[in-house]
Amino acid sequence: MNKKIEKILVLLTDFLTINLAWLVFFYIRVETGWFELFTQPDVLLPMVVIYFYWLVIFTFVGMYRTWFALSRLDELSTLFKASFVGIFLIFFVILYDDYVREVQSANRFYIFFYWGIFFGIVGIGRLVIRSLQRHLLAGGIGRRNALIVGFNEKANEVHTSVSRFKELGLDIVGYVTANESEIGKEFKNIKVIDVVSNLEKVIDRLNITNIIISLGRNDEDIIVDVIERCGDKNIEIKMVPDLYDIISGQAKIAQLYSFPLIDVMPELMPVWEKKLKRVMDILLSLLLLILTAPVTIVTSILLKLDSPGPVFYRQERSGLNGKPFRILKFRTMYTDAEKHTGPVWSTKDDPRITRVGKFVRKVRLDEIPQAYNVLKGDMSFVGPRPERPFFVEKLSKEIPLYKRRLKVRPGITGWAQVKHKYDETIDDVKVKLRYDLFYIENMSLRMDFKIIFKTVFVVFFGKGHYE
Repeated sequence: MNKKIEKILVLLTDFLTINLAWLVFFYIRVETGWFELFTQPDVLLPMVVIYFYWLVIFTFVGMYRTWFALSRLDELSTLFKASFVGIFLIFFVILYDDYVREVQSANRFYIFFYWGIFFGIVGIGRLVIRSLQRHLLAGGIGRRNALIVGFNEKANEVHTSVSRFKELGLDIVGYVTANESEIGKEFKNIKVIDVVSNLEKVIDRLNITNIIISLGRNDEDIIVDVIERCGDKNIEIKMVPDLYDIISGQAKIAQLYSFPLIDVMPELMPVWEKKLKRVMDILLSLLLLILTAPVTIVTSILLKLDSPGPVFYRQERSGLNGKPFRILKFRTMYTDAEKHTGPVWSTKDDPRITRVGKFVRKVRLDEIPQAYNVLKGDMSFVGPRPERPFFVEKLSKEIPLYKRRLKVRPGITGWAQVKHKYDETIDDVKVKLRYDLFYIENMSLRMDFKIIFKTVFVVFFGKGHYE
């Protein structure tokens, strides 16, 4: 099913079921005469408000993300948790209202009565739409092409499981291995079609969306190579775990119809946290631009007096998923500083940096204009620092998993920035990459706040590039 059509159907289903749940509750609560009423409540306005309330809740918890061959039990579990949070908030709003009015009310009981009706009706609607999707997948509509890396007994077992359960919506279209000698071998009429070194071409040629890695414990280099080659592509990667990984609890296991697989580099930040992170970005960037307006004016005047050229400097950087954008910074170097050298990193005592620019960099004032990039959505407040496309391509050839940084929105500050100095050598980049990957695998709002507080400490105590 087309993603756009899927979202429209899910939104329409929720619109009908959420409003139906309210009407059923209203009828039982008001029209049956089973419950005592002090006033005649309105039906339409509360229905509109409650619908948009649930729409916001569902959006924050990720109930409108693309659904593909997932368990319907997981769908109901997510709905239960989302509705619990929503009812919990309503409960305390009513509790506060009762406290303010200093009256006793049965409203708190009715809200749980409504929750039962809501969960039942909306749950049925969700099950119907997801069952329809599974039926379409089994019938050949909306299926995805998958590739297995490795040709061995485990790979064949996964292939058998995928072929048996059509509801998964996956079609194994080929095998890729590390050994050219295995090209031409086949299982269930599916052949080994190429080697790992040509993986990108195979992905593009066969329109691959899913990759299952089935390699041994001694093939770590090949596994890293596969992940690296998929770094700038929208590919879902799973890996057949080693028995040791399973019994030792080192692997995060997902079940593919009873066959265990490891999610390779899954996004650990929940959807609601991502949404909240974006809201936080907008608020913080607006606050920063307002509070630093006097600093911006003074810095602009000093930069203009110190050396000829514009106050602000725009430069192309690689953003989320490698999408280029123009970053905005205070100009801290002389105009056309890289005219004769091409793109090069800044160094300590760099002669290209102006006198005022040196101080601006030291206290990180040059980063303030990037709040505008955050407001636009090109950047986040916290994330890996955006790099120029020239260096992204250069470094991705030298450092495995470097492009993994592009899977999250770049930031004004980040874990690498508060833990290490500016990039001067390839070794600096490697060190900072480890910090960036640690942040990506442990992303949370709590960690973002921790990084922001550390950044404030760096700015106020001058622990910048030149110390």
